[in-house]
Amino acid sequence: MSGPVRLHVNVDHVATLRNARGTPYPDPVVAAAVCLAAGADGITAHLREDRRHIHDSDVARLRDASTRTFNLEMAATDEMVAIALRVRPDVVTLVPERREERTTEGGLDVRGGGEALTTRVRRLVDAGIKVSLFIAPDLAEVEASVRTGARQIELHTGVYCHASGGDAEAELRRLLLATGRGEALGLEVAAGHGLTRANVGRVASLPGVVELNIGHAVISDAIFLSLDGAVRAMRRAMSGDGPGALG
Repeated sequence: MSGPVRLHVNVDHVATLRNARGTPYPDPVVAAAVCLAAGADGITAHLREDRRHIHDSDVARLRDASTRTFNLEMAATDEMVAIALRVRPDVVTLVPERREERTTEGGLDVRGGGEALTTRVRRLVDAGIKVSLFIAPDLAEVEASVRTGARQIELHTGVYCHASGGDAEAELRRLLLATGRGEALGLEVAAGHGLTRANVGRVASLPGVVELNIGHAVISDAIFLSLDGAVRAMRRAMSGDGPGALG
């Protein structure tokens, strides 16, 4: 791998705070600009079916305002594909989605997605949009991802982030093996979910990981550090420098 690991900041929870009071602020587009100025390489936003945080208008404005990579997370549905084809983000990350979940749980079932998933991926690819699949660090899922035509996988790090001791080491090994297999198959490998300044270092140092998507921890740290400071602090933690997450 050449160059530092890219950091994409997810601004969903800026919209969560805005929506809690029905005000026009804080604006996720303004937050995106602050993150980019602080050194983020890109912005991620998840347009959920229930629009619980990011709204359609946010996606359009983020696309228009983007000066670097704009990554749209979304479910693999015809509705979302149509939105992506209209908005044309730089990257679409397909994720599993259940209306009752608090946040994304687990990875996309690529093997079970069949021809329907492959067709949706190919529609996006044919439109010139880079497609990433959010998957568990499972070798069979990595291999199935290649067959869809996706260029990137994003490995779900949630299990690692919530484990401890030997369980954490075993999950880190799974992430390492999945990264190596993805690289060997010609896929870019990203990672994300549950990453904080306390646990990001070992994931960022995995050979072959080129990008991290981090949202909740950055926005949470911003309460204490400012948004600019939170992005810079996460950058330092990714390189193995700086304190762990604030309590």
